[in-house]
Amino acid sequence: MPIFKYLERNAKEFGDEVALVELNPEVKDTRRVTWKEYDLTQPEPFMPYRREITWHVFNEKANRFAHLLLERGVKKGDKVGILLMNCLEWLPIYFGILKTGALAVPLNFRYASDEIDYCVNLADISVLVFGPEFIGRIEEIADKLIAHRLLLFVGNGTCPTFAEDYMQLVMNCSSRNLDIEISDDDFGAIYFSSGTTGFPKAILHKHRALMHSAAVEQKHHGQSKMDTFLCIPPLYHTGAKMHWFGSLISASKAVLLRGTKPEIILKAVSDEHCTIVWLLVPWAQDILDALDRGDVKMSDYKLDQWRLMHIGAQPVPKKLIEDWKKYFPNHDYDTNYGLSESIGPGCVHLGVENTHKIGAIGVAGYGWAVKIVDENRKEVKFGDVGELAVKGPGVMYEYYKNPEATKEVLDDEGWLYTGDMAQQDEDGFYYLVDRKKDVIITGGENIYPVQIEDFLHKMEKIKDVAVIGLADERLGEISAAIIEIKEGMTCTEEEINDFCMALPKYKRPRKIIFAKVPRNPTGKIEKPKLREMYRTVDPFASMKK
Repeated sequence: MPIFKYLERNAKEFGDEVALVELNPEVKDTRRVTWKEYDLTQPEPFMPYRREITWHVFNEKANRFAHLLLERGVKKGDKVGILLMNCLEWLPIYFGILKTGALAVPLNFRYASDEIDYCVNLADISVLVFGPEFIGRIEEIADKLIAHRLLLFVGNGTCPTFAEDYMQLVMNCSSRNLDIEISDDDFGAIYFSSGTTGFPKAILHKHRALMHSAAVEQKHHGQSKMDTFLCIPPLYHTGAKMHWFGSLISASKAVLLRGTKPEIILKAVSDEHCTIVWLLVPWAQDILDALDRGDVKMSDYKLDQWRLMHIGAQPVPKKLIEDWKKYFPNHDYDTNYGLSESIGPGCVHLGVENTHKIGAIGVAGYGWAVKIVDENRKEVKFGDVGELAVKGPGVMYEYYKNPEATKEVLDDEGWLYTGDMAQQDEDGFYYLVDRKKDVIITGGENIYPVQIEDFLHKMEKIKDVAVIGLADERLGEISAAIIEIKEGMTCTEEEINDFCMALPKYKRPRKIIFAKVPRNPTGKIEKPKLREMYRTVDPFASMKK
């Protein structure tokens, strides 16, 4: 069945219970506002600190948007883009699209105008919904967009002249459920790849994949109606939304938090009685650093109800979790591995019962199969490094309008080749070694940057680290470590080199660069950006402490 059926069930059975809360810690207006009251304030330009909607209102808003789309000629199979920061409108809009049989196409909020234009055209988007943060970027390409598309503005304040006001339009639309026939084999969404090798690819998923991601999340983390999920990462990404799907299945409350500072996260957990929090590595490290420095104190917050912290989207340093357990010894912990091509997290996961295996990404997730293959896509000998491949109901249908790229990663049997290098231990647990494209070959030896990064994370002064390959006339490539030092600490190149003496000689970084480690909104290190930054610049001339 299509996933919006869970929303309709929740509206029917738990209609008066809170479904979603939005927190805006940066604003000064502390009024607690329901959706209805917020609509009535239009066009007064204010953003309250806290907003909430019930399951009944959530479903009504999704229905109103669905009816608006139908009135404007949107039909089954059309594509509707979403360019919004995390907000209370995001998910009702997403589900409204799905209810029409159209495909929801979330867009990365970091896209520049040319990237927005590229993705809108690649995905054949006929309606684009955007928020106030993107007026300037949309205005730059508005003449091209409005020729064949409907632009809908979502937000308070004045609607730009090149768009129509979503808030005003949906108020006059029907709130009843629709009866459009939609099956698991119908297409449901297009997500975009991270675009690390140029413009992003469009990833096409069926409704079957969306449903499977929800089942995987609930199976892995056991959400019940008693839980409250704190969602911080961007909803345009599969990770955040698919983790929230566990709340949808269990009809439990979720909190959308706009802010990542340690005190903001802990306050949200405390005030909203959150029980499950999905963090990215930098945010978890920031919380630990703030606790270590005494900038925040656990005694200032109510945290006893917090039962699960899980991380995904990038390799997780073992030391980070060991340090986390010192402050939060009663927390369950899980690592989630996945790709947008596998509908987000869960195709491999550690499992809360396997904290003795911290450092591994885990075992095959619910309903998934996993294997490791060589360059000929033949399974490697046990313990050898190879490319990780996954298979299950959540695998993408294709890269939309890109059969060549699809063939590179998806075979006829349904195996998705991830581009991640991994190996399996004697207990059957999988460990990420590195991205296939990030492997450094120096003097004929393969160096896997993640292994060096994991080692360097053990050094107390290091907050974050990225290891990349730099061209070398003699060895082909050499390894360079970009190191971000914790706030208030100093470190020298000599200290790093001394620490690395415990590594085999060929694995020791040949260059040390003290600088900030850039990460994208989903927490992944932006290694292509780093390789470009330091391709022609002497690393020793970069910022040092």
